[in-house]
Amino acid sequence: MSELAAEAEKLDAADELAGVRAQFVLDDVVYLDGNSLGALPAGVPGRVEDVVRRQWGELRIRSWDESGWWTAPERIGDRIAPLVGAAAGQIVVGDSTSVNVFKALVGAVRLAGEGRDEIVVDATTFPTDGYIAESAARMTGCTLRPVTPAEVPGALGDRTAAVLLNHVDYRTGRLHDLPALTAAVHAAGAVAVWDLCHSAGALPVGLDEHGVDLAVGCTYKYLNGGPGSPAYLYVRRSLQDRFDSPLPGWNSHAEPFGMRPAYEPAAGAVRGRVGTPDILSMLALEAALEVWDAERVSIGAVRAKSLALSDFFLRCVDSYVPAGRVESVTPAAHAERGSQVALRCPDAGDVMKRLIERGVVGDFRHPDVLRFGFTPLYVGFADVERAARVLGDVVR
Repeated sequence: MSELAAEAEKLDAADELAGVRAQFVLDDVVYLDGNSLGALPAGVPGRVEDVVRRQWGELRIRSWDESGWWTAPERIGDRIAPLVGAAAGQIVVGDSTSVNVFKALVGAVRLAGEGRDEIVVDATTFPTDGYIAESAARMTGCTLRPVTPAEVPGALGDRTAAVLLNHVDYRTGRLHDLPALTAAVHAAGAVAVWDLCHSAGALPVGLDEHGVDLAVGCTYKYLNGGPGSPAYLYVRRSLQDRFDSPLPGWNSHAEPFGMRPAYEPAAGAVRGRVGTPDILSMLALEAALEVWDAERVSIGAVRAKSLALSDFFLRCVDSYVPAGRVESVTPAAHAERGSQVALRCPDAGDVMKRLIERGVVGDFRHPDVLRFGFTPLYVGFADVERAARVLGDVVR
């Protein structure tokens, strides 16, 4: 056994989150792609079977009341809330991330008011956020201004209505300074919208603490909700009575069963709803979130292990991979690092294919990036050591 393998064994033995791994369906594959799709929590299949066979199969329409289907979007939102630093009553679950980005961004422009006709967007954002921002700008008569997060403070002005930023860069794993950037947006009189897809469930966010106005996120990465699980929308409590969604639906109506021709938005986070909730995937997500409660997992412990895992991985890469063969593009500083490591490699696509063939699953981002995501709930230090060792073998 190598020194690093022996160290990994000791680290796993001392890991306070090691027992959480048993709450997931895993095999002998090293799974480092939870930043794209989280592993299956062991309690989900049984819950989904109950939802399908009993709640839908036996109770049928009665389940909207008797099984709590109608209140699921807010109830599950309240389960997500502590993981992103929000008090209850500010998050509603439903729709896709893209739809929620649209709701949040157009809603932000409307909150900003007259005289502000510019949307600032992260130029390095996940493409869909950029597409939605461009469409929202056209629809609201705004100018779209793409800038890097570092350039945001200097780009803000009297015309800025809303700023859409990613908490963690999906390519590099860089963690952006949410407190400082939110403060800068507010100092300019604009509305801050954050995309939490690559941070929620992996590190502290502090939405309430830092005064974030609106936020969106997916649930199938570090929250392990399953493929296509519904996203969520956060609306700060003090803004809820003024939040004007561009997608008013019967589910967000003050009297949803009144079937009135005139729209009157419901109070609170409910006004972020649109249409009928996607119950099957939503209740699978609810079951997945129970892992956090059952194991009493704190987001602080998750963050500490995430940094330890990525630090150890980088050490193993330095030891096992020939010098100059790969280059980390993920910041070394903990304050600037999310829960992934991105390695630049000229033949990254082929390398990732061979890694997967040998039981190490990460992913490839065009044109030359290998991404490895660390989900502390089920990834251990032995996984990390093995992944780096196999990478070294593959690239030789």
